[in-house]
Amino acid sequence: MQVSIACTEQNLRSRSSEDRLCGPRPVPGGGSGSGVTSSHGNPSGGGGNGPKARTVPVARPLGPAAVTHSGALRESAGRGTSMKYRNLGKSGLRVSCLGLGTWVTFGSQISDETAENLMTVAYEHGVNLFDTAEVYAAGKRSSYIITTKIFWGGQAETEKGLSRKHIIEGLWGSLERLQLGYVDIVFANRSDPNSPMEEIVRAMTFVINQGLALYWGTSRWGAAEIMEAYSVARQFNLIPPACEQAEYHLFQRDKMETQLPELYHKIGVGSVTWSPLACGVITSKNEGRIPETCRGTIKSYQWLKDKVQSEDGKKQQVKVMDLLPIAHQLGCTVAQLSIAWCLRSEAISSVLLEVSNTEQLMENLGALQVLAQLTPQKVLEIHWLLGNKPHTKK
Repeated sequence: MQVSIACTEQNLRSRSSEDRLCGPRPVPGGGSGSGVTSSHGNPSGGGGNGPKARTVPVARPLGPAAVTHSGALRESAGRGTSMKYRNLGKSGLRVSCLGLGTWVTFGSQISDETAENLMTVAYEHGVNLFDTAEVYAAGKRSSYIITTKIFWGGQAETEKGLSRKHIIEGLWGSLERLQLGYVDIVFANRSDPNSPMEEIVRAMTFVINQGLALYWGTSRWGAAEIMEAYSVARQFNLIPPACEQAEYHLFQRDKMETQLPELYHKIGVGSVTWSPLACGVITSKNEGRIPETCRGTIKSYQWLKDKVQSEDGKKQQVKVMDLLPIAHQLGCTVAQLSIAWCLRSEAISSVLLEVSNTEQLMENLGALQVLAQLTPQKVLEIHWLLGNKPHTKK
């Protein structure tokens, strides 16, 4: 599915010409160019099998001084919205603390028109982080952040994994689908035991130096693997990962609470978390059923339906209902409480929302108001009800 919100008359009606994507716009490394492909699908005037690599100054890795600087990184509010912005780890990239994920819902559960509307509403409410491989938002290119993931590509052995060949060619293919000249963050979407770590880090450094991406991160990697990538980058003067993308919600806590905070403080790796509502399961509206908006209703996601209806899933539903009194005290829904709970950690740069309609989006964005009400006492009360707080190693 290709969705280009930028060039629809309805979405542009209230925007100035400066904010429109329909005309040429600058690309990394200077000069002018269009991030929209020609009818042949090559971004930025690229020819052949992928976008033309641009000559840009070689990006230098983040130095140790940038990781160990004194003082906390500031959270700031956006103009005209209640959105908060945080640094991506300890890099200089500012991301909205709530982003929009499109893992399954875009292209599988909703129409192009709905997807277009969701992206527009999210952008107008301050969201600048769009975790996607298919769509992009309305507005000036420099005002939002696009990510893509590399691992699964085609059926051939060379069309998957994290070899140098697939990282480069996979990113070319993603850019063609996105009709963009570059992405802001490219994620290595799980680790690859068949590819040497040095090859992975060198390939990620290469695509950044070529202007095809600005940062790189990991997704579903273990703490030891992230540390290895960082060490390789330091050893060979390459670019280390800026963040890890991990699942995090009320019932999935161990990695985010026992492993990643240490990496954040030691080497500056931030976290972008996904599935704050456990794929649509954490809501007081289910009453023991699989909601229509849950991914468990998709044919290829039968495993999720089975998981929800398992004994552990039923116990989790009881815990969700136990949270209702706290949500009522704070004047919010269980979904808003759960998202606010995810946002409480300084190591989390952004929480990706996964919604299928505007009503869900607006409800989830309301979690920003709940965050200020989550006192330490309320957090302790939630942890006592859940009874699953992981034990950190001393």
